[in-house]
Amino acid sequence: MISRPRPAYPIASVDRALRLMLLVANRSCVSLSEASEALDVAPSTAHRLLAMLVFHDLVRQEDRYRYVPGPALARLGRAVVDVTDLCRLARPIIEDLAAAADETVHLSALDGRMVRYLDAVESRRALRVAARMGTSVPAHYTAAGKALLAALTPNQVERMLAGVELEARTDRSVTDLTVLARQLGRARRLGYAACHGESEEGVASIAMTVRDVGGRALAAINIAAPAVRMDRVRQDSLLGELRIAVARLEEALPSPATTV
Repeated sequence: MISRPRPAYPIASVDRALRLMLLVANRSCVSLSEASEALDVAPSTAHRLLAMLVFHDLVRQEDRYRYVPGPALARLGRAVVDVTDLCRLARPIIEDLAAAADETVHLSALDGRMVRYLDAVESRRALRVAARMGTSVPAHYTAAGKALLAALTPNQVERMLAGVELEARTDRSVTDLTVLARQLGRARRLGYAACHGESEEGVASIAMTVRDVGGRALAAINIAAPAVRMDRVRQDSLLGELRIAVARLEEALPSPATTV
């Protein structure tokens, strides 16, 4: 049972459809009469809701009156597992990278226009960048976020950020969409993104995306260090370590033939 307070302006049809989807997911098989009873609606209303879920592949109709989870619902369930699996596969790799770089390393993913830090290994140096694990920040002023945005097409980025006022974290943060587009274009050409003092004063970071066998960007790995230790020579050296880590994680990802 849901104990959280209901939204102030609930939409009844959406509420019923989501409750019905959860019912099918929990019971694995639901009849039309069971759906009607659980939602306290007429069978004709339950049938229309089920038909819409079938249309979107969230539910599959086994026979005239029975419904089971559909492929889209299964994909939604796997999405949570995929993040867990990604973190499990990435953990020893980012630990090795953090040891080789002697700096803080993050694993992150794009969440709308935010970048969400999934895991991190913090440097043991006295002067270090603190780990951001479990937090989300606007993607446009972080290296990881820019690497992930650069994996999208320019049109996708434009639609995502249309009408959005880009926040400034420091006086070096990019707040102009045209400037950001140029930076993302450069990241696409170079294969990595870099930030210097945009998300935190005195912090520099480099990041690359991790892609599956189909070329889809799943996550980003970044190395973050105090800017005083991240000159161009060291950045180039760390880029080599970062490429090795990304390649290792991409190699460790399961192929479609091995996924369930």
